[in-house]
Amino acid sequence: MNSKMPVLWVAGLLLAVSAVFPIAPASAWPEKPVRIIIPWPPGGSTDIIGRILAAELTSRLKQQVVIDNRAGAGSIVGLQIATAAPPDGYTFMMTSTAYGFLIDRPKVPVDLVNSFAPVAMIGFGDSALVVHPSFPVKTVKDLIDLAKKRPGEILYASSGIGGFPHMNTELFTLMTGAKMVHVPFKGGGPAIADVVAGHTQINFGSLVTVLPHVQTKRLRLVATGGPKRNSKHPDVPAIAETVPGYESRIWWGIFVPPKTPPDVIARFHAETNVVISAPAFQSRLDEQGGVVVTMSSAEFGKLMVSEQNKWLGVIKAAGIKGE
Repeated sequence: MNSKMPVLWVAGLLLAVSAVFPIAPASAWPEKPVRIIIPWPPGGSTDIIGRILAAELTSRLKQQVVIDNRAGAGSIVGLQIATAAPPDGYTFMMTSTAYGFLIDRPKVPVDLVNSFAPVAMIGFGDSALVVHPSFPVKTVKDLIDLAKKRPGEILYASSGIGGFPHMNTELFTLMTGAKMVHVPFKGGGPAIADVVAGHTQINFGSLVTVLPHVQTKRLRLVATGGPKRNSKHPDVPAIAETVPGYESRIWWGIFVPPKTPPDVIARFHAETNVVISAPAFQSRLDEQGGVVVTMSSAEFGKLMVSEQNKWLGVIKAAGIKGE
């Protein structure tokens, strides 16, 4: 038998298969709509920024980039859906500072370091301490004094256990001794709505989320959580002016399921950086109190390791338990 026959037979079979199931070259991506899962409900900072980004990426990629909100369990539901998606380059995930998945479980169900590949950093935003206008607190010192005078009476709303507002507040209580009662919701939007309605008194969320309500005077901005005063709100003190060393800023970033083709990750990273580097996008984020930060996918991955370690320390020190 001719020794070349098996090789020729395999080559012919591959040619026949490719004729029936054509394999698109990586350069053709994307050939259909791209989904970005956001593990939070509409209305929070990640959703707000994600929709701005998706609209610009749709224009650049010539395919619809769709936001898919999958909220629940402090982002764990959406994270699990995202990491289990086929690694074909058509499912991405955008989230922000939230570490509910690290809390009080025999086994971490999913996490940002081991369950995803980092794609692109979007930026940072200051945290913001806001209160209902009727609440008798106008300064950080007022809040500390009142919380110590009335321990367990002040209610603060958060986006869920392990979410950014929860972590901010627990860090604050660790550093000040001010005790408040946690009221978790399924996202930043519902949490803010509850404070606006006056059912809870405080939110330690992101400036991006609370700013529209501050501008309409439905919430009062007491302080911001960056290392110094926010440039857009120079008259509002930083928490660190009263609580030295306090710092809490939200980050926003994009991830992808493991084993997604590296060239797809590189393309999405490049397109995202073009969008966020544009003056129009930077201006919109700046208006919301955020700032664009570009870094390589590898640098973003290192940031995630650092962030998880920081907030895991807060979780352990505060003795935070899951639901």
